[in-house]
Amino acid sequence: MIAEPEPVGDRLVLTGRIVSASNAVLVGELDALPVVYKPVAGERPLHDFPDGTLAAREVAAYAVSRATGWDVVPETRLVDGPAGIGMLQRWVETDPEQPAIVLVPADAVPEGMLHVLDGVGIDDEPVALVHEDTAALRRIAVLDLVTNNADRKGGHVLERADGHRHGIDHGLTMHVDHKLRTVLWGWIDEPFSDEEVAGIRRVIAALDGELGEVLDALLASSEVDALAARCEALLARGTFPEPRPGRPAVPWPPF
Repeated sequence: MIAEPEPVGDRLVLTGRIVSASNAVLVGELDALPVVYKPVAGERPLHDFPDGTLAAREVAAYAVSRATGWDVVPETRLVDGPAGIGMLQRWVETDPEQPAIVLVPADAVPEGMLHVLDGVGIDDEPVALVHEDTAALRRIAVLDLVTNNADRKGGHVLERADGHRHGIDHGLTMHVDHKLRTVLWGWIDEPFSDEEVAGIRRVIAALDGELGEVLDALLASSEVDALAARCEALLARGTFPEPRPGRPAVPWPPF
């Protein structure tokens, strides 16, 4: 079920660790390019995902992103590095001046932002979680629907200075059961655009070719079948879904 990892050996030079992450997230350089490295050995066991599979799911999400043609997920591959087999992802520089997902005062939702939920801030003040209404962020939301992302937090969206948006942290994807948890609920019942429909169709078509071969080496066959079924169901629905009753719709914490 696991693809053959690329040996990177001494080419991967580790320089630090992101200590706020729940799993081991190391940073460094591969051939002088900044990267993130998540070894399987540093994955925390979960009750609802098979042990040791998160790195493969991250690589699978990148493969699906490539199939859409949208460049949503930064380049990601399976490697054998200093801490063993894991996923390696290209580092993306962000622009702090254009946050895509923010908390704002409940009575002051900025123009161009969509309301998701209300809450209480650290000083007991009413706040609202909002996100931008852009095609770039919608692509991430569609990818989450396709991949069944159980962990789309606000910090898992990277805002590039040119307006492009990348999604990261896709270890909790591709489950056969419905797991969708996301902060990107601003488009409920809105029809998919022609571009979004075309992206989903490209995934379905690619499953009969290179994408299918890649995913067969990374996931269980039932998970690949579930991906295809989700794509078909999304096309049949034609709109962004609403949260399903009886399960959390937003990851915690949301950032």
